[in-house]
Amino acid sequence: MADTLTATALTLKDIARQAGVSLATVDRVLHNRPGVRPDTVRRVQEAIERNAFQPHVAAAELARGRARRFAFVMPSGPNPFMQQIEAYLGEMSAWLSARRLNVEMIATDVFDPSVLAASLEALSADYDGVAVVALDHPRVRAAVNDLVDAGTRVVTLVSDVPSSRRHHYVGIDNIAAGRTAGALVGRLAGGRSGKVAIVAGSQGLRDHAERIFGFNQVMASEFPELSVLPVLEGRDEDDRSGQLLARLLGRHADIVGLYNVGAGTQGVAKALSDAGRDKVVFVGHDVTALTRRLLLQGVMDAAISQNPGHEARAAVRVLLALARGEPILREQEKIRIDIVMRDNLP
Repeated sequence: MADTLTATALTLKDIARQAGVSLATVDRVLHNRPGVRPDTVRRVQEAIERNAFQPHVAAAELARGRARRFAFVMPSGPNPFMQQIEAYLGEMSAWLSARRLNVEMIATDVFDPSVLAASLEALSADYDGVAVVALDHPRVRAAVNDLVDAGTRVVTLVSDVPSSRRHHYVGIDNIAAGRTAGALVGRLAGGRSGKVAIVAGSQGLRDHAERIFGFNQVMASEFPELSVLPVLEGRDEDDRSGQLLARLLGRHADIVGLYNVGAGTQGVAKALSDAGRDKVVFVGHDVTALTRRLLLQGVMDAAISQNPGHEARAAVRVLLALARGEPILREQEKIRIDIVMRDNLP
């Protein structure tokens, strides 16, 4: 019989028992304190999430004069992966409420540095923390630095601005992800010679630029028979990405590989299908309802996956730790990548 308890009946002792750890270890995990192995942190978190446990916050947290306010500055438009992050934040409402946290979503055009910078500049000093999907641009960098100077904790999410004074970056190693994509395209091409297309949202997004850099490294060093074409920038939009790729396919009959760096996946897949180019090796990012279907249909060969739920939770936990002046458990907040193909779909 499964060992399940209702959220109202659950205690810290129950969590400790289910995770096979001590009460002190559970307390350290709940408060992001150091000295706990990553595997132990994972077991405790899984026990908490499995039972929808709502731990009471410390008395000092309850005694605060007001709730903390965090803003998440996210891309506007239908980006499935970003929508997954927002959905996970919505599912954390009880957890957030227990810690007197309010998370507000702000949608903006992250591909336009002026618009994104203006969105950051408009944030009032009442916000204790800001998580932003950032464009690496001087105006955005200045806006981030101004928030930090005003006492706001700033975390970059998914895409970084490392030259800014942001406090922390939550996301994957994008150069490693790009190198992984390059190895997949090169190996799956099976020794064929020809050209490889790259579709990105924008090379101004640090995550996209780093993925392209890693991809090109592997292409140049390991697959000299494959020639990488100039990057197409589709702003993660289906129509724009599809139109750009359709024109490129019309000009190059010898394209054998495709790396889709960001979103716009539906448009990219449609362009391939309309051109009858089902033999093109197609590698992209993230497991969404769309990419799952494309993988099952054999249209897409592989997806470099990152966990949107982990990123949503990590961004909130990091902002909370910064606001409390507590250490950040870097191993706990490290975001891993996975290679997902049709035969190992989760």
